[in-house]
Amino acid sequence: MGSEDPEAFVEDKEGPVRTEEVPPFYMDECAVTNNQFNAFVDETGYKTDAEKYGWSFVFFQFVSKQVSDNEKKYLPQTPWWLGVIGADWQKPEGRGSSITNRMDHPVVHVSWNDAMAYCEWSGKRLPSEKEWEYAARGGLVQKKYPWGDELTPNGVHYCNIWQGEFPKLNTREDGYAGTAPSKSFPPNAYGLYNMSGNVWEWSSDWFGSDKSTKALRGGSYLCHKSYCNRYRIAARVPNTPDTSSGNIGFRCVGNHN
Repeated sequence: MGSEDPEAFVEDKEGPVRTEEVPPFYMDECAVTNNQFNAFVDETGYKTDAEKYGWSFVFFQFVSKQVSDNEKKYLPQTPWWLGVIGADWQKPEGRGSSITNRMDHPVVHVSWNDAMAYCEWSGKRLPSEKEWEYAARGGLVQKKYPWGDELTPNGVHYCNIWQGEFPKLNTREDGYAGTAPSKSFPPNAYGLYNMSGNVWEWSSDWFGSDKSTKALRGGSYLCHKSYCNRYRIAARVPNTPDTSSGNIGFRCVGNHN
């Protein structure tokens, strides 16, 4: 587990490379979809953190045209993110947007709290970082990606990340600008889809010893080598348990009986 890759971010504490033991477990083959999350909400009436707060983070190029300027919060540190009033899992780009044609895509704008609520309802749980990384590697040892060390073997795209110049131009060479369906691209050797790219996935673990943020794994459709080369298997980032955005989702695991 872990990486000492020169491309790794020191502050993320990916290393050192170490041996970990993981008890047997089951993992869902793909991230939880809008269709699955919709069934949960229909049955429970659950309100996500984004719905309670009344806003969520949306990539600036995706914001619905129906969203007015006074419904956007600009972030000087990360100008590609806008806090959009009314953005949530059902309206991923804010007022006027819909998931009607994306029911097989991963649900987004879900916080760690929301993911935990879904897990409790479904009788599953979030993976630990050890479990997530073990599963993502698909039996390979110390490779960068779930399929090996080369990002695009023979020119073929194996994940949904950013191509072009971030954040201005996405050439969409992999076929997608935003989320792709949860079962896109070839699965890894364990039959798991999109362990790199598409959406960040919540883990059950705290990111650091101060226990203020939870660890996310896998990278997203916005990751690019120029600023966020975190679609590598060992990469990790922190976020607070109530944060949501248009590129954060989750997948579930269950215990092996």
